[in-house]
Amino acid sequence: MVDNSALVRLLRQLTVETDRFAEIFGDRQGMHRTDLNALAVIMDARWSGEPMSPGKLAEAMHLSASATTSVLDRLEASGHVERTRSPHDRRKVELRAHPKALDLGRAFFEPLNEAFTAAWAGFDDREKEVVARFLAASIEATVTVRGGLDP
Repeated sequence: MVDNSALVRLLRQLTVETDRFAEIFGDRQGMHRTDLNALAVIMDARWSGEPMSPGKLAEAMHLSASATTSVLDRLEASGHVERTRSPHDRRKVELRAHPKALDLGRAFFEPLNEAFTAAWAGFDDREKEVVARFLAASIEATVTVRGGLDP
């Protein structure tokens, strides 16, 4: 039986290791950590079906409008993000990861994806469902507690 404190330690270790991995990518691309996080939020928005806007990004990242503009300026200048006008409402700006950013990320993170896939091969579908539920609950708990902290 694994107790809660052991789970917390394992989550913390996973977070530290994935942070280190992402930092290496950021260093190689000359990107700030905030830029990496913003790019991840923009990339993940593709799966929601809702376009990402600068305002939504600011909210998701807990950044001011000016800080969000600075991040987007850097990401656009480096060719990682495109700002385009919405085809439905020309007054709105939509953010998209540039195919170059997707290709760079895919090339760098694919070995980790393959290692995760191999590491998880011994888990059946029911076990993976439990792990997914555990991770989703852990993320939700983190977001809730973070929301109660002073900025």
